[in-house]
Amino acid sequence: MTLRRDQIERPDGTKGTYAVVDKPDFALVIPAERGGFHLVQEYRYPLGRRSWAFPQGGFPGRADGDPEVLARLELDEETGLRAATLTRLGYLNAAHGITGQGCHVFLATGLTQGAASREATEQDMRHHWVTRARFKDMILDGSVTDDASVAAYTLLALHEEITSGEAIDA
Repeated sequence: MTLRRDQIERPDGTKGTYAVVDKPDFALVIPAERGGFHLVQEYRYPLGRRSWAFPQGGFPGRADGDPEVLARLELDEETGLRAATLTRLGYLNAAHGITGQGCHVFLATGLTQGAASREATEQDMRHHWVTRARFKDMILDGSVTDDASVAAYTLLALHEEITSGEAIDA
């Protein structure tokens, strides 16, 4: 991650400074099966607490690569799950007022369980399956506050609505 300060000129001609956080894109995976989702929980230092979210992350060392490869890597690393099928749901910008970083969102299905291979920074991570109803409750009760996870769930609901041809109870 780098922080840069750009000198800008606003539409009215006034000059100013704009701080921008440069971070590479990341992938987020919604592992879905049996009417629910697999989530991960870990301590988030900026929040000062543990937080639930869908598995997500970027390539090590700011490397660049295929978002689907990254999604499979993050799913395996954080949960030990492998997906027979990854469906691309879309691309979202993260905190677009301060960064150009984006998130590639995938739905993972046809899951098989293996051993997780977490990075050193993820050693306290927990993995748990929840029903869809429980996931929605977790958003409402503040257990899931990760904006990328909530936005990815919206992409999933829209995908399901479009592919089924009718509105669903999402």
